[in-house]
Amino acid sequence: MIMQKHRRRTILICLIILFFILGAAIITPVVILTRRHFEDRLRNDGREGGGVSGGINGGNIFPPGGQSGGIIGPQAASPGAVHGSYVPNQARANAVREAFQFAWQGYRTHAFPHDELRPGTNTPGDSRNGWGATAVDAFDLAVIMRLPDVVADMLNFIPTIDFTRTPTQVNVFETNIRYIGGMLAGYDLLKGPFSTVPHDAIKREQVLKQAVRLADLLCSAFNTPTGLPDNILNFNGGRPTINGSTTASIATIGSLVLEWARLSHLTNDPKYARLTQTAQQFLLKPSPGGEPFPGLIGQYLRLADGAIVDTKGGWGPESDSFYEYLIKMFIYKPSDFGNYRDRWTTAADSSMQYLASRPATRPQSILMAHFDGNHVLPIGYHLDCFAGGNFLLGGNVLKQQNYIDFGLALTHSCRDSYAGTVTGIGPEAFAWYPQTCGSQPGISTVQLKANLTFTPHSKAAAGIQATVDCSQPPPGQDDYFQRSGLWIKAGSYNLRPEVLESYYYAYRITKDPIYQDWAWEAFQAINTNARLAAGFNVLGNVDVHGGANDQGNNQESFFFAETLKYAYLIFAEDGPHQVNYQGQNAFVFNTEGHPIQVA
Repeated sequence: MIMQKHRRRTILICLIILFFILGAAIITPVVILTRRHFEDRLRNDGREGGGVSGGINGGNIFPPGGQSGGIIGPQAASPGAVHGSYVPNQARANAVREAFQFAWQGYRTHAFPHDELRPGTNTPGDSRNGWGATAVDAFDLAVIMRLPDVVADMLNFIPTIDFTRTPTQVNVFETNIRYIGGMLAGYDLLKGPFSTVPHDAIKREQVLKQAVRLADLLCSAFNTPTGLPDNILNFNGGRPTINGSTTASIATIGSLVLEWARLSHLTNDPKYARLTQTAQQFLLKPSPGGEPFPGLIGQYLRLADGAIVDTKGGWGPESDSFYEYLIKMFIYKPSDFGNYRDRWTTAADSSMQYLASRPATRPQSILMAHFDGNHVLPIGYHLDCFAGGNFLLGGNVLKQQNYIDFGLALTHSCRDSYAGTVTGIGPEAFAWYPQTCGSQPGISTVQLKANLTFTPHSKAAAGIQATVDCSQPPPGQDDYFQRSGLWIKAGSYNLRPEVLESYYYAYRITKDPIYQDWAWEAFQAINTNARLAAGFNVLGNVDVHGGANDQGNNQESFFFAETLKYAYLIFAEDGPHQVNYQGQNAFVFNTEGHPIQVA
């Protein structure tokens, strides 16, 4: 009798425990997909009959509204849920720091105070007006790495720059993102989370004054009939004059608002924000006929009247940072830039619907095509690979799982472009054969149906008739094509950061250490193939042993500002300057990788 009571009690306790376990499983949010889960879902959905296809493959990969459609089934993962904890890797961080110190010393010895080192000949170059671009672009990373001697070098130099004089024309876009962005970031970091780095506070304040002086000079760019900025200025020691350009790219027009909003905040002078945000209105409300797909516009605007003059575009050259800054402005100050968020989600939804493409030989991969009107071009650039990180950032901040999933998909596919080459570094440009083309090369006509449930601010199209380029790989690229599903259109590597950038966002938002491993692979490949006696050089061909590192002669300043920065941050300790997985960010990175403090 006693044994029967004990047995019944044991059974009752087990049932109670089972009840609580099942209840916890039901109410606990599903975590963000790891690489392994994510790729398994892609294989199951993309390769089996009736699976998920999208964009120019004719279906719906990622519906908006926080759902993940076919890729992860009916139950959406919670964007706020993550795996484990951030795990710094000091040994890897130190290796990146060593590469920074090595490259800085080479520049300091052979090129300072010129713009950059030409590492093939150990001579200086002045591609950015001769104002010492590398010293300014590398400033904030020296702060983040807590290198007081290097910080002191930069603080001694930056206040001495005479921005009124240069022997070359001034590119407004590049000058803004490198110089103004670099000075603002270094200033904000030294005033904020890195105030303990030894430095001269008086010279720190002079850095802000220099940013203001340069912005005041760049204000002349807006002296056009519409207030749209001319991207080229002539400096002659007096007031700069516009070059008289007839058009400007949407990247130029749309990539000033973040830095200049911060300038207005720091100086309490609204003119910087007013100038850039007035120009931005031409992009937020584009002229008729310049929007081939909802939210996606042509690349160039006419300065005389603001009309869009072409219908080419995508998330690559001449367009990229316009889309990038839309969501970043919302992060900078949500109360002021809700319309920027809305424009970003329209572009993001449209890109997932119309531009997403699966290579026929790797249907588990997803890439974003470019467009020329309603003609879809399955080509990509290294520059495009930032988009994975931008979708991840947007999805995390907006709590929209579909954007996170799409960002991870793009990031993984850009990794294929790296893993498939001999050097382990991706090419400047690549192409693929879309799944929708079947076995018929040439041009294929498809109906791009807007079968997404668009968010309320989006414009839903009934259907778009489009043609797709179904070109096949040229002779001699069979090996790379088999390894990656891609073929190389331009095989160089210009020390670009975009793939590392997306790895960084993927790690910060999922905490999955696989992205640290991929970043380490990429850094090691760069350190092995691009490193010369005093710096890092461009590669002529990423698909040959050694990368043909003797064919170029330039070490761009963005190698410090972005490539090494993202490689370092993914292994470094956590802090307020890092992207926050909860979607509450104290800083937002400009398109040159400079962390700008939010309002």
